[in-house]
Amino acid sequence: MTWWYALLAFASVALVIGVLYRPVGDYMAWVYTSRKDWRVERGIYKIIGVDPQAGQTWQAYLRGVLAFSAVGLLIVYVLQRTQQWLPYSLGLGAPSEHLSFNTAASFVGNTNWQSYSPELTVGYTVQFAGLAVQNFVSAAVGIAVAIALVRGFAYRRSGTIGNFWVDLTRGTLRLLLPIAVIGAIVLLVGGVIQNFNGFTTVSTLTGGEQSIPGGPVASQEAIKLLGTNGGGFFNANSSHPFENPTAWTNVFQVILMLLIPFSLPRTFGRIVSDNRQGYAILGVMATLYTVSFVILTALESVGKGTAPELAGGAMEGKEQRFGIIGSTLFATTSTGTSTGAVNSMHDSYTALGGMMPMLNMMLGEVSPGGVGSGLYAMLILAVIAVFISGLLIGRTPEYLGKKIGPKEIKLAALYILVMPTLVLGGTALSFAIPGVREELESTSIWNPGIHGMSEVLYAFTSAANNNGSAFAGLTANTPWLNTALGVVILLGRFVPIVFVLALAGSFAAQDKVPTTSGTLPTHRPMFVGLLTAVTVLVTALTFFPVLALGPLAEGLM
Repeated sequence: MTWWYALLAFASVALVIGVLYRPVGDYMAWVYTSRKDWRVERGIYKIIGVDPQAGQTWQAYLRGVLAFSAVGLLIVYVLQRTQQWLPYSLGLGAPSEHLSFNTAASFVGNTNWQSYSPELTVGYTVQFAGLAVQNFVSAAVGIAVAIALVRGFAYRRSGTIGNFWVDLTRGTLRLLLPIAVIGAIVLLVGGVIQNFNGFTTVSTLTGGEQSIPGGPVASQEAIKLLGTNGGGFFNANSSHPFENPTAWTNVFQVILMLLIPFSLPRTFGRIVSDNRQGYAILGVMATLYTVSFVILTALESVGKGTAPELAGGAMEGKEQRFGIIGSTLFATTSTGTSTGAVNSMHDSYTALGGMMPMLNMMLGEVSPGGVGSGLYAMLILAVIAVFISGLLIGRTPEYLGKKIGPKEIKLAALYILVMPTLVLGGTALSFAIPGVREELESTSIWNPGIHGMSEVLYAFTSAANNNGSAFAGLTANTPWLNTALGVVILLGRFVPIVFVLALAGSFAAQDKVPTTSGTLPTHRPMFVGLLTAVTVLVTALTFFPVLALGPLAEGLM
């Protein structure tokens, strides 16, 4: 019966995404290729002094991304540090310096890692003026960078890759805002709250008192999922009944997370004028997502031990109203994308089950990945796959008519090295520095031993991949973890973007070479299999040793 439920839930989500794939993908292609600006957009360009018709080199595009993100980082930090003087602060004081830095870096980096209990730490003004705004614009930045790389493949002998300010504005106003409004209305109908009531004191059945928090939740919930941001208005995140009340809202939230990442391959195919290329990328993403969901569901459904066997599966840390299927579907989605929202506690999964969300992130979040970041990560891996195939057949590798020379493969290689370096380096330093290790063991790690190792590894994996989910047994609100994770978030977000935009500029400057009999077809099942294998092997070879010290060792005990 479990697998019938799993099949029904998976098929329902797949059907909706399949129906929306073409119209949403085509709409996004129109958003970023239309030559006509809306009146409100022209007003914004005039205010910020931007010529929307002027293209930018990849260096200028990168400067726009970094400057805009730096300003956002400063604004979110200042809002938190001055919270006690802001309206709707709910009487809450300012978070510490290191926590404010971590939170600002997290939301600007599209990570939304939270080292705090939101309803007890940040008031409404910080939530909607700082965090919710970044949910929109950080997602728009990710999509803009992906579109810039796609233009690199589509343009010929061009010194430009688009205009960042135009892409940012259109992504926010034409794409994210209207869909988020619709999503928020649906969530309101489903029972998600939206108010400014603050804390309400109620009497419990036992005669005690309890403070029930309110807040503008539905509006923030919609964009946190649509923009694959993650985080939560409440500490319990999407397991909280005010954020995710019923089984059908749970499925709707999964659809929101998958909508844009799974539709972007269609956008890619439209812009490069070959929809078959989009289907190939979609095939790899869908394969990885499906396999991950099946394995995680199997591991949690046949959990060994007296309690799991009596309960019919490993129910620890899961909401009864979602069950195992609703939990594993959500977990696969939130870690396969860069959302990081949770409706169950990954820390309470079985040892090998808890490894699967970690592996989803270690893949580089390409199944299907975050909004924008999933597509450009998969295209980087496609470049590497084509390069490998070129070595095998003995000719210069080409992808979509663009030659992959030493410069291009170096940029792609540097891209894939960033995330593992940050994950393994951050984890190693946390245990290698004596003072930091003592703080981890005495304050942060509540589950010592192998599982504690997994908690720290998961945290740095989540930060470096801009995911934001956590093994909840780790107390991360310490000076070291707040600072280290914040730095890893920023490096994990913006260093890869440098290489992506440099690669976009390099491809855009090339002319297209004609297709010959020796050209590798990149739209056929053979290439889908090759790209899938490259994606998995890069991860397996990099992270297998550290996984053997953590979840693998725990699962085999």
